[in-house]
Amino acid sequence: IEGEEVSIVFFEGNVLDISMPDKVVLEITETTPPANNCSATATKDATTNTGLRLRVPMFIKEGEKIIVSTADGKYSSRA
Repeated sequence: IEGEEVSIVFFEGNVLDISMPDKVVLEITETTPPANNCSATATKDATTNTGLRLRVPMFIKEGEKIIVSTADGKYSSRA
């Protein structure tokens, strides 16, 4: 994400390590409308402003900001 801070460790011109934040806030740009009366564990496909495609809970709607884990690219919570 543009403007996000990361740490890069170089040694003799080679990248040794890149450290990213554990979680990032992304905006949902595409998904189906929220569904009512679904189980708490039901999910649906969504796409974020970075192009990441992931599964989110049924109550998430377009334009909503969510928190995503950078370790596995999965939905963590609402922002």
